[in-house]
Amino acid sequence: MILIKYLKHTGNPLSKTYTYGKQTIDADDIAAVVEALKSDWLTVGPRVIKFETDLTNRFGAKAAVAVANGTAGLHLIGLALGWKPGDLILTTANTFLASANCALYCGADADFVDIDEVSYNICPKKLEVKLKSLKQAGKKVTAVIAVDFAGHPCDWSTLSKLSKEYGFDLIDDACHAMGAKFEGEEICSGKFVKAVNLSFHPVKTMTTGEGGAILSNDLEFIKKVKVLRTHGMTKDIDVMERNDGPWYYEMQTLGYNYRITDFQCALGSSQLAKLDRFNEKRRAIAKYYDENLDKSLMTLPKVASNVEHAYHLYPVLLNLEKFNVGKKEIFKALQDVGLNLQVHYYPVPLQPYYRKKYGFQESDFPVAYSFYQREISMPVYPLLENEDLVEICNRFHATLRKFLK
Repeated sequence: MILIKYLKHTGNPLSKTYTYGKQTIDADDIAAVVEALKSDWLTVGPRVIKFETDLTNRFGAKAAVAVANGTAGLHLIGLALGWKPGDLILTTANTFLASANCALYCGADADFVDIDEVSYNICPKKLEVKLKSLKQAGKKVTAVIAVDFAGHPCDWSTLSKLSKEYGFDLIDDACHAMGAKFEGEEICSGKFVKAVNLSFHPVKTMTTGEGGAILSNDLEFIKKVKVLRTHGMTKDIDVMERNDGPWYYEMQTLGYNYRITDFQCALGSSQLAKLDRFNEKRRAIAKYYDENLDKSLMTLPKVASNVEHAYHLYPVLLNLEKFNVGKKEIFKALQDVGLNLQVHYYPVPLQPYYRKKYGFQESDFPVAYSFYQREISMPVYPLLENEDLVEICNRFHATLRKFLK
């Protein structure tokens, strides 16, 4: 139906449809997975350990734990830090559900901070206001999960200072930002935070299909994560209560099965070796959009001078006052011409579950809500060539101009 509509509108054949994100898989990736499948180990094997080592070597953290997905990673971070009922975890209003849900999985409460109007990340000034208000009310914040939205690093210098001043653990949800830098430092090094969480979903900057990882420079914390990842089990004779033999293991805490397979990790190591190339291509695509999208119709993303963006997303904000229809109509029209884009995100505190649980309203997060009303994510993935970008911009502009007042 989309193809037929496009032919009717333009009279031209539609050679391609485009989505906002897509994996980039080559022959080396396929060979790595096939080799793993032919090996003796499909899970809990050497390729998991190799991938974890590759992650630490690439990003500079002391340790990494590969896990089933990014959501599992956030849950494990909370468990390892001992989040419990009565604890309060803050995160950004503009993120995916998991950044907040992980607090509730542990029995803690979640609260939210509005975003900065330029970076679209958690606003440090609004965070400080909230921290002061909570402190005056006798409430302590246990942790803050800051998200590097779209691949633009947060203001980690200011957030780190607030962490020290108010005594909370700082977590980097860097699922959008593998390879991004803040003031010349890899954000995934763990230099600024207690732990870094990654996701390797296919639309991210590299993939293992599903999968994730936790990086940290706190080795005791990492030990806890590893035990929790595998049912709470340990075979460490130094901590076991007894040792019946080489087969013996003990469950000393309630853990989960959040493991990842060896063939996923084989893909991960292969993809990680190409991460810099992937990100270079994403930055080139962003540069093309910067130079060719019509700024009279939309606001383009800005990049702080002290960061290196990873461009998991390229979010544009429509100047809706220019059009005679709303974003929903524009979005449907873009689908009709083969642009199957996405919106990131409807603010988590405004989701029905969180509204009912905590009573949040649009007015509590005006910047995040305004952002949601106007945002559309453009296609950004390494498979796009220059002719694709020309075609995307042509279709995008033609559709928008059809609705000009």
